[in-house]
Amino acid sequence: MVFYKNHNISIYNDDISNRNLFEKESFDLTITSPPYNIGIEYSSNSDSLSYSEYLNWSKHWLDNLLYWTKDRGRLCLNIPLDTNRNGKKSIGSDITQIAQEVGWKYQTTIIWNENNISKRTAWGSWLSASAPYVIAPVELIVVFFKGEWKKGYRGESDITKEEFKNWTNGLWSFNGESKKRVGHPAPFPRELPKRCIKLFSYVGDTIFDPFLGSGTTLIETKINDRIGVGVDISKEYCQLAKKRIFDEVGLFQV
Repeated sequence: MVFYKNHNISIYNDDISNRNLFEKESFDLTITSPPYNIGIEYSSNSDSLSYSEYLNWSKHWLDNLLYWTKDRGRLCLNIPLDTNRNGKKSIGSDITQIAQEVGWKYQTTIIWNENNISKRTAWGSWLSASAPYVIAPVELIVVFFKGEWKKGYRGESDITKEEFKNWTNGLWSFNGESKKRVGHPAPFPRELPKRCIKLFSYVGDTIFDPFLGSGTTLIETKINDRIGVGVDISKEYCQLAKKRIFDEVGLFQV
């Protein structure tokens, strides 16, 4: 169901499990961060599936994304390196494998250093080899593509020389986003979609976020002269995304 559509921005209050939500080959680039299945209290989405259920669900929406993506389109998937919920799981590796099983081709992995090591509270066996916990304060941005990596046409790029040099270094360091400031339990910062948009798409391309949340991806699509499409199963988050887009981009509500 269309929640909002104007100014090259479209928001859908719907379920991405619905294959018929979009036409085949609609999007040039998807940038998203799915629920991590670690018990976060989203407004209308279960984040407490069994691990096998979570992986099966992930396979379904990754397959839909492939169907909706144009030939030579890309996917930037922000996922954890691992998770400790109900036992240590290699979630980043597992979802990367599943994406390839449904037909996505792997290009690279960007390591995002969130600079949040100060938040660490669990050490395991303190000062002992008995059972120490090793925790990396990073997340992954895994880059996939459909068909061929090289674009079949030359569009307009708007990335600067310094941005290109810095962002093709696969270690990105910038802070995460404040949950309290944004009003969402798991927002990512605007820097993340901004870099992915400018590095992996042309001006005027259509950018998609199937887990829209607080609308960060669509804010950056508008600022960087792309067409933005987002989906969220929560009407509350669709409203939050719409408000943030108006507040931070300066559009008039209509």
